[in-house]
Amino acid sequence: MGLGLKRRSGGGWENPGVRFEVFWRVAIVQLVAVALLSLILAALLSPGFFNHWGWLAGPAAWLLCAWVTARVVGLAVGPTLVGAVLAGLVSAIAVLIGQHWLGALVAVGLFAAWCARRAPGGAAWT
Repeated sequence: MGLGLKRRSGGGWENPGVRFEVFWRVAIVQLVAVALLSLILAALLSPGFFNHWGWLAGPAAWLLCAWVTARVVGLAVGPTLVGAVLAGLVSAIAVLIGQHWLGALVAVGLFAAWCARRAPGGAAWT
């Protein structure tokens, strides 16, 4: 197959370049971190804050959540934050077309895929 998939000896398929357990751990931790921080910020700050400062607060919150994800999952912080920036660019495009939360969901998937391809062999949560 052209996708890099190989047949496992016990059945099923695997992609040696992607650690699927890391993908799901990163996706879940990032999703929960973003949701919790969003709820906290929404409770503490007025909607006007996000209208005026959302362009700065959103990316900063995304990077903070990515840092938390890196620490919880046991990934190198530098490459993890690079992946967060790249995934965040896709989310920014979604914001520009009025699909903020859809963009955030897509960005979580892209971010998890980035981290799964670059995950060290000794990631946490084994």
